[in-house]
Amino acid sequence: MCHFFSFLSDAQGNFYYADWELRQSILRGEVKDAEPDSHSWLAKHFLKNAAEDKLNKYEYNPLAKVFNVDQINTDDDRVSAEKWVREVKWSRIVKPLTIKKIKHPLLGNAKTLTPSDKKLVKEWASVCDSVGASVRASVGASVCDSVRASVCDSVGASVRASVWASVRASVGTSVGDSVWASVGASVCDSVWASVVASVCDSVCDSVWASVRASVCDSVGAYCGSFIDIEYKVNISPSNKLWERGFVVSFDGATYRVHSGKQSKIVWEYKP
Repeated sequence: MCHFFSFLSDAQGNFYYADWELRQSILRGEVKDAEPDSHSWLAKHFLKNAAEDKLNKYEYNPLAKVFNVDQINTDDDRVSAEKWVREVKWSRIVKPLTIKKIKHPLLGNAKTLTPSDKKLVKEWASVCDSVGASVRASVGASVCDSVRASVCDSVGASVRASVWASVRASVGTSVGDSVWASVGASVCDSVWASVVASVCDSVCDSVWASVRASVCDSVGAYCGSFIDIEYKVNISPSNKLWERGFVVSFDGATYRVHSGKQSKIVWEYKP
């Protein structure tokens, strides 16, 4: 299965791929039966009757910075192909995509919250109270177990539908996969271990679903920071806390702020 970002090469210095204009045309229905990150479709679209097996196939994840050689069918130009794709201006491929380093929030020593940080926690708690139920419903009960697709749904639930549809079709799964593989699973496991150690001696089962969903809300919101589009819901409090080195969990009654490599609970807030 092909993934974002897929492209072809003829080993003559020509590269074939779907840019933002083509992706928008596809989503408007002007180009039928299209798969912009399918090597087979790209070959048919750009080279008509050219045989797919005469072109080299590559994939590149711009967030994880991973270059993959899918198949070499002609002269091996992987070196020039990798150089080309690493220099691509991604605004030409998916205009709203923000390329930045994926940050793990729970590293080093635990930090102390400032008054501004506490204000952000309260703002995020307000957001979660107002939309958390609908977001989590779209994610599903097993979000942390099947996050490859659903972590992006948690963002999608709070994004203006028409714009999100176009971006998600192009890069949504790629963003979710990249963030989850880099930091999501680690954050979820670390926070859960911290909550278990502090509050779960007798109520573990009853709070697990809430804690898991709340942490994955934060991971989902962080995914949204890679996509520069308008949101119905203000996800910036969570992302500002994430960038500062804090992750918020919620057990149904208390919001807890975690920090540091041990996911230490550094502040609690009960609305």
